[in-house]
Amino acid sequence: MVSQAEPTNSLTVRGPSSVVSRASTSRHHRRHGRSHTGSSSYIPQNDFPIFTHTGDVEIIIKAGAKTNRYLLHRLILTNCSGFFETSTSQEWSRATEVGGTGGGELARIGEESGSDVGRNDGVPKRRWRYELDRNTDDIPMLVQRSETSLSPFGANDSQPPPPVRNKPPSSNPSFFRSVANLSISSHSTPAPPQITQEDQDLLNDYDNLFRIFYNHSPLLDSIDIATAYIQCKSLLTLADLYDALAVVGPRIDHHLLQFQGRLWKQIAKYPSSYLKLGFLSQSKTIFGEALIHVVGAWPAGERHIRNQLPDQVLEIIEDKVEDLRDMVGSVEGQLFRLTLLNSRGERVNPGNAYADWLVVSLFRQWLAENTSPPPAPPQPSPRSRQSSGSHNTHHSRASSLAITQHQQPPPSTISQNQQIGRTFKLLGNASSSAYLGHEDCKRFLKLTPEHYSREGLRRFEKRMDEMKEMARRVVAPLMRCGLEGEGVAVGYLTCTRVEERDFVWL
Repeated sequence: MVSQAEPTNSLTVRGPSSVVSRASTSRHHRRHGRSHTGSSSYIPQNDFPIFTHTGDVEIIIKAGAKTNRYLLHRLILTNCSGFFETSTSQEWSRATEVGGTGGGELARIGEESGSDVGRNDGVPKRRWRYELDRNTDDIPMLVQRSETSLSPFGANDSQPPPPVRNKPPSSNPSFFRSVANLSISSHSTPAPPQITQEDQDLLNDYDNLFRIFYNHSPLLDSIDIATAYIQCKSLLTLADLYDALAVVGPRIDHHLLQFQGRLWKQIAKYPSSYLKLGFLSQSKTIFGEALIHVVGAWPAGERHIRNQLPDQVLEIIEDKVEDLRDMVGSVEGQLFRLTLLNSRGERVNPGNAYADWLVVSLFRQWLAENTSPPPAPPQPSPRSRQSSGSHNTHHSRASSLAITQHQQPPPSTISQNQQIGRTFKLLGNASSSAYLGHEDCKRFLKLTPEHYSREGLRRFEKRMDEMKEMARRVVAPLMRCGLEGEGVAVGYLTCTRVEERDFVWL
């Protein structure tokens, strides 16, 4: 008799076929979600600078051999830039209707990755396209184009994405040999074409502009303030072109204020340049600091300011200069009226206190010399002009030009402001030896031998110190410094007050 195995035991060992199928399916499902190196899965970008799923404004910036592409949002661009708000309006818009041809692919990708992104296939939306126009002689600027070609971002791409592999292919020796050959040949690939610094700066400016629109930090130099100034100035010029100063300005202000002491020194060296930068960035701190320097050194930088800044700023400067001039005139008058009193409370004069009157005379003489412009050089005599003009035509023209220049008032207002500023700062100095010191008094008193003695010199210096103390109190209003940085290194006055109404953009 032949024994046979019972069917129940066989079923117990093998298990139901449905269980095996379910387990195998489960294992495949778990492996499907993994990412493998070298797989060809297609995941579109949806982040700055390319928002594949939600972007509706395509911007192409081509400079030299390099091209930067952006796919951004009209809502954000119009909120940050008056240019985009106007050009995408109904009147000027050249938008094209984009159908749902790319929605199927996005839906398939979302289906396989477990997301619902891109499932609104078949719903048309509007798309704007801008390109940088550099063919004209004017400043390069974005112009709106009709979308006549397929988008490089895949929204209109009719080709399906590459298939997703659930399992990497089995390895074979020929594959690894190909990879090795590829790595060896990569060393001999030609270098990419070079791009000029001007083109690279242009690309950086546009990239920083769009980064600020999306609340990303701009890529600006944080070590060298001279380089940072050039970058900020270029970026502000671009923002002004696209009516976006209100958004870009605060970022520039925040970046430059991080330099602190180095920034104040740069403003003192180039006040008119930083005045424009502060105006464009709408920075109260930078604009106010530069305004104080410009007013104190006026009319230095006047030509640059008249050509680069609006009349509102020029009017504020002229008003501040006039106020400072009136204050200086008032203080100067008080200084010339300073005098000493004798023991009976009378103003000293040659009759009641000759030695004290000499102190007042020396002080006024010094004040007049240091607050007045230098005298004009003597003009050449008519005989010398005739002899110089009889040589030849060239010398005649040169001589007439020289004569014309001598006839013009030689003292410069700039040097005069510097001289007055230095004089008042000496008068406001707490040190008694800052001016009219011991040697000056001794030399002056020797001119009158009958009053020169050790005791007479001591009394003379004591009375001179009284004059200096009175002068120090008179010039105190001019010694106020409205600068954030130290104003000691500059020769002009820095007492100008900057008020809220002086910020013309408010």
